Amino acid sequence: MTRLDAGTLFDTLADRHSPTLVQLSRPLDIDPDGGSTRSVADAAALVEDAAGWLAAAGARPGDRIALVKNNHWDIVLLAMAAIRIGAVPAPVSAHLAPPVLTALLSRLQPELLVLDGDTAQRLRTAETEVCARRRLLLDGAAESVPGAVPLADVRGRRAPAPRRRRDDEPLIIVHTSGTTGTPKLVAHSTATILRRLAGFEAHRWPVLSSRPDDTVAAATSFVHGRAFAWTASVFWLRPREVAVVADHAPQAAEPFLREHPPTTLEALPAAYVRWQPLAREEPGTNVFRRVRLYISTFDAMHPPAVRTFLAASGHRRPVWLQGWGQSETGPLTFRLLTRKAVAAAGERRPTTRDLGRPVPGRTRLKVVDPATLRPLPRGRAGLLLARTKALGLGYVGEPERWEAKALGRWWNTEDIGVRTPWGSVRVLDREIDSVAGMSCVEIEDVIDDRIPEVVECVVLRPKQGPPVPVVVTESGRLHPDTWRRATADLPPLAEPVVMAWSRLPRTATGKVRRTELRTRLLGVGSAIPRPRAEAADQ
Repeated sequence: MTRLDAGTLFDTLADRHSPTLVQLSRPLDIDPDGGSTRSVADAAALVEDAAGWLAAAGARPGDRIALVKNNHWDIVLLAMAAIRIGAVPAPVSAHLAPPVLTALLSRLQPELLVLDGDTAQRLRTAETEVCARRRLLLDGAAESVPGAVPLADVRGRRAPAPRRRRDDEPLIIVHTSGTTGTPKLVAHSTATILRRLAGFEAHRWPVLSSRPDDTVAAATSFVHGRAFAWTASVFWLRPREVAVVADHAPQAAEPFLREHPPTTLEALPAAYVRWQPLAREEPGTNVFRRVRLYISTFDAMHPPAVRTFLAASGHRRPVWLQGWGQSETGPLTFRLLTRKAVAAAGERRPTTRDLGRPVPGRTRLKVVDPATLRPLPRGRAGLLLARTKALGLGYVGEPERWEAKALGRWWNTEDIGVRTPWGSVRVLDREIDSVAGMSCVEIEDVIDDRIPEVVECVVLRPKQGPPVPVVVTESGRLHPDTWRRATADLPPLAEPVVMAWSRLPRTATGKVRRTELRTRLLGVGSAIPRPRAEAADQ
């Protein structure tokens, strides 16, 4: 992919007669009359059209363009359109609360804000002042956003000629999930996100890569850097179909997946959790019967869910690719799980906690003492530091925070983990959530595996006393005897807080906002620990 330009990706693929068809669970929001089946040439034309809209709305080379709209793949296409005219797109989740969204836009200082009517309505209701010199409204009433240009006014404008940039210049700004607070804005270049991340995945690796006869499905958050890299790498490999699941609710996703049964599927952990009833249907007829490869990013999955989806496949040897990484770094480790690997249920050391080895030739990891940053031997838990050439360029609006985490040649992941004697990594907790002598996320896995009615479990660190488990069930209830039997051999825990799924605060990627949940339930949040800067290069 060394010659590839993100702004003209689909033009290049169309010139090479790519046969890939895009199947959409619903038409694109920016082209609702374009239908649910699109060719690569259609995608190229839409990116070029959108480049004309952005230029007509006042965006120029070098400008930052904030993209805020409901979740769909057209967020990626708008980002490519911005790149095509030489601007720097910054997709931002419309799922964020108005104060958080305002904070991110304040850091960005975008020249142009592209937003949809739903977002405009939420901001207006919250009486939030939006920081942007120009605004492009994709739908809804133009008067709802003062000074906004409606999309109808710029449709049909001719796009300027594509502009290229150096590989080390900013290409796109993505944001982190924000599980422990306000998301951070990470700038990436062509070298980091396209050459290093997408380029690596665009090779034809055994088992992992898309094949010409594949239907590659994705149910993800399209504002995140993962969706951008995924689009570039998957389309470069020219599968038969790409199936885009915009709405993750089971009742919306099921008929679409039944019409376009995937052979490889990447989905948010929260989507997999919600789809488990679909996976428990008859193996020969369920919508996952053809899947040979499942991919999970953003967060580790609990063992029962992995076990359920592998069992749902009619493939002889389906595999689950579990990756660990960050928006700043891209993937750092990966592991393939098989049916045999997750067969044992209720184990005190869940298989899914082993996140595999560093990506060969791409990443290096070491475990250090959190207080001194001195290296620790294998088997000792400590702070995980990473080295990768895919590391982003910095945090937009927070350079001091980036400098504090960039420890010499190493990056502070702010995760606590351990290297096993075999070289793989077990991530135990975020540093902000860690509890001495135990792993909260490991306890979450065990509880989820031992109590079938549990949909989600989150173990929180209080200011004082034992960790507090928050347990989500379909009914919002859990019998005390069931809890006592399941946790008899676990470290001391407080009495569980039992709630329904809808009450958990979540990020755009479906991860639980632990700090918000802790503040809501325990009345106390946790300050982010300051990373240490000494002894980093030892």
